[in-house]
Amino acid sequence: QVQLVESGGGLVQAGESLRPSCTASGRPFNDYALAWFRQAPGEEREAVAGISRNGETSRYSYSVQGRFTISRDNARNTVWLQMNSLKPEDTAVYYCAAVRTIMPPIIQDNYDYWGQGTQVTVSP
Repeated sequence: QVQLVESGGGLVQAGESLRPSCTASGRPFNDYALAWFRQAPGEEREAVAGISRNGETSRYSYSVQGRFTISRDNARNTVWLQMNSLKPEDTAVYYCAAVRTIMPPIIQDNYDYWGQGTQVTVSP
């Protein structure tokens, strides 16, 4: 079992930055590819960014490419999502997810473990 706990969401204005984090406990952290997903009110949950288990490869959705950066520190069992130039349309609950594989899948059904989510709200 892996337990994931997100923190670091909040309320910011458009153009500002946030850096939520997700800390894991349980099985060895470096066995898992990780990802951030988000879900806005009335919308489907969507993939935002993913990172390989060794941290060398990352992937991003088109909507956040160039603004968001995913990173991880396996010694600290933590993954971050640096979010810059935030827009009102980035408003959502952000979830971290883990699956025991090398590369992060795009499809959420492939993930085995999920955090409880952290709210990010961007005002105009």
